[in-house]
Amino acid sequence: MGNSRSSALSRDVLQELQTSTTYSQEQLFSWYQKFLNECPTGRISREQFQSIYASFFPDADPGAYAQHVFRSFDANSDGTLDFKEYIVALHLTSSGKTVEKLEWAFALYDVDQNGSITKNEIHEIVKSIFNMISKEDQKNLPADENTPEKRTDKIWDFFGKKENGKITEGEFIQGVMDNKNILRLIQFDKPQKVQERLKEKTQ
Repeated sequence: MGNSRSSALSRDVLQELQTSTTYSQEQLFSWYQKFLNECPTGRISREQFQSIYASFFPDADPGAYAQHVFRSFDANSDGTLDFKEYIVALHLTSSGKTVEKLEWAFALYDVDQNGSITKNEIHEIVKSIFNMISKEDQKNLPADENTPEKRTDKIWDFFGKKENGKITEGEFIQGVMDNKNILRLIQFDKPQKVQERLKEKTQ
């Protein structure tokens, strides 16, 4: 059985994942078999990924956010996630270091993938996050961040940029590390729970 598992998951990919994540060889072998059971082609399509997200948010609309999350993990931009990309996604969103998570968050907000973030890009992601917050819960948000526009303004003002300015990755990471309140504004906690449930599916 060991030989068949070894041949299924290449040594290079295995070594790379062991180096870049906290997962053991046995965990990776086990998840790979479950991954293939769920996705016989060895890849998760954008549609499959969105479907998984949708099943966890029956009372909301996670479609737009799921698309952005998928894009941020689709390292080679081929429209699918292979096992390596999938495991890296799990690692970053569940057990990755703070800087690694912020690098991912930057990639999430860098919608056009040009290496910087504009106010419009922040608004696009924040708007997709609000689609997953129930109307009732939105009523309980602070008055200065209870709409996508207000939250976008609050984030943008923190970085001190002009309306048509841009935020680099370094500025983004340093800014969030210097002010944890901004971290709360740029993320939504339920996607973290989704990642944990995705992880459970492969255990």
